[in-house]
Amino acid sequence: MPTPAPAPAPRQPDPLVALADRCVQCGLCLPACPTYGLARIESESPRGRIALAKAWAAGTIEPTAAGEAHLDHCLGCRSCEAVCPAGVQYGQLLTVAREQQRQRRVPGWQQRGIERLVRRPRLLSGLLGLYRQVRPWLPARWRRLPAPPAAPVRANSPLAHARIALFTGCVARPYEAGLRRGLIDCLAALGIGIAEPSAQTCCGSLHAHAGNNDAALALARQNRDAFAGADTVLTLASGCHESVAKSLDGTAHVMDAIEFLEAELRARSGMAHWRRCDERIALHLPCTQRNVVRSVASLRRLLSAVPGLQVIELDRGLGCCGAAGTQMLTDPQRADDFRAPLLEQLHESGATRLLSANIGCRLHLAAGTEVLVQHPLEFLAGLLDAAPSSAPSAASG
Repeated sequence: MPTPAPAPAPRQPDPLVALADRCVQCGLCLPACPTYGLARIESESPRGRIALAKAWAAGTIEPTAAGEAHLDHCLGCRSCEAVCPAGVQYGQLLTVAREQQRQRRVPGWQQRGIERLVRRPRLLSGLLGLYRQVRPWLPARWRRLPAPPAAPVRANSPLAHARIALFTGCVARPYEAGLRRGLIDCLAALGIGIAEPSAQTCCGSLHAHAGNNDAALALARQNRDAFAGADTVLTLASGCHESVAKSLDGTAHVMDAIEFLEAELRARSGMAHWRRCDERIALHLPCTQRNVVRSVASLRRLLSAVPGLQVIELDRGLGCCGAAGTQMLTDPQRADDFRAPLLEQLHESGATRLLSANIGCRLHLAAGTEVLVQHPLEFLAGLLDAAPSSAPSAASG
């Protein structure tokens, strides 16, 4: 008797369908969604995108160019996730949906080029240095980023075995040298040393959000090796924070540098001695800071401790500046539409500088205004009244 053929293995459920099944289609996410606020159509809402992605994954409808565009338009701000009563993990769902989308079609040349470039931070820094030189002669459509600083601000020599390490990222390397110097000074005033591992690379969030999971995993492995031995890793960009935390996967405690500094100051029975600053400043709260990192309360406490400072929080518009990773470069008109109300409010406020805790948001905002745009910690470091310790211990913190 012939041996019966083995029964086919049961088909594994699509992870996207499982994530989408948590959505109860209540619509409470709609008022929180910037793209729905702009377009006022269901397919530009979280609920609409979940329904589309689920139908594609289940094979009940065929993908179309129009449907793919609705998925492209999502800013990944996760404001919907923050208000969802059913606990839909929209950030994870979007990542899976775009990974499947990437299998259906090849990303545009700009997206592919950016993904390759940020994996090589030194090359990126060199090209941005060249961009600074030629930017004044470029046509407006090619000046999507502000010029990097003229010369890097030299940071302290990294401590080889500090228990606290700093994530520097990719595009932030040439743009945030002054910020890193400021953070080092603030922590040195508390007797805390910090290292900057040279082998670290891009966090990979840009790749993950575009569905390039293989590249994101490769970058995660490189960062995990680079930060081996660190107890605490500090991030300066709220958009990088979650990817760095996933990369280290519990091998180190990952904290927003804002939250870390504020906690250290509180533990020392009070805030730092900030010099008086009779200035009106504008504060932009990035989506990732509000919805993912959640360090807004710590930032407000730090700023409220500066004597004389007047802070105006920018809240006009649809809840997102529109930078959205690479979208400020690949879809500039839509990005500018989201940015415009914030810049209008900034200019009406009379603020002399703008603070924002995410590098992508700062670059996008700075490209549209002559007002000085800074990370909050760089601003605070300029007001530090206490002289930093001359030789912080490598084991401190």
